[in-house]
Amino acid sequence: MADEALFLLLHNEMVAELYRAAEQGEGENGRCTTKLESMGFRVGQGLIERFTKDTARFKDELDIMKFICKDFWTSVFKKQIDNLRTNHQGIYVLQDNKFRLLTQMSAGKQYLEHAPKYLAFTCGLIRGGLSNLGIKSIVTAEVSSMPACK
Repeated sequence: MADEALFLLLHNEMVAELYRAAEQGEGENGRCTTKLESMGFRVGQGLIERFTKDTARFKDELDIMKFICKDFWTSVFKKQIDNLRTNHQGIYVLQDNKFRLLTQMSAGKQYLEHAPKYLAFTCGLIRGGLSNLGIKSIVTAEVSSMPACK
């Protein structure tokens, strides 16, 4: 439980520091999101290497996505993805109804505009993991009501 609290605190500080620097003129908000996504990408690559070293090869893309939703997400966020949907044409939608990095924020509508800051690292995490498994991807996040995200 302590490692989870440390991760949440570290993540919040990374986001806060990057955006604080941007407000002081040392960067742009778009660059902050890109930096967070890049950090997540590298961490995702490393975690996938560690988590799959003793795993058999995946048969197809769907098996990889199931691994991401069950094992990878559980290792990082201590719970499985709540819903995985696909159109069977290469688009997958992962839904977490109580996303850990957003649960600390109020559920009010006024915080919806700040949610993308806290999702950029996770988008990179997924993209990095998928990249290491041989899947080129574009990962985006959407929040319509707190703390759920797709």
